[in-house]
Amino acid sequence: METCDCRKTKERSEEEYKRLINRLSRVEGQIRGIRGMVERSAYCPDILAQVAAANAALNAFAKELLSEHIRTCVTRDIREGKDETVDELLVTLQKLMK
Repeated sequence: METCDCRKTKERSEEEYKRLINRLSRVEGQIRGIRGMVERSAYCPDILAQVAAANAALNAFAKELLSEHIRTCVTRDIREGKDETVDELLVTLQKLMK
């Protein structure tokens, strides 16, 4: 099994960076809210509704990041003949779909 090359980086535009950070900030706020609900002994279905909303927000973040990755890194690597990028993308998609 291949390991992640954690030295890889991606330069993002200021706009992309802000969009991603804003999405993550919203998710972070939702998680803090869920924690507060647990601390206040909120009713389970109410907490679970917030968990579903946080999951949806995190999935939206993942979709945006994946779309940008395909448009930039994957497209560039395929044009440069780096076929291993397709395998990396497939592994990434399998992880996302668990």
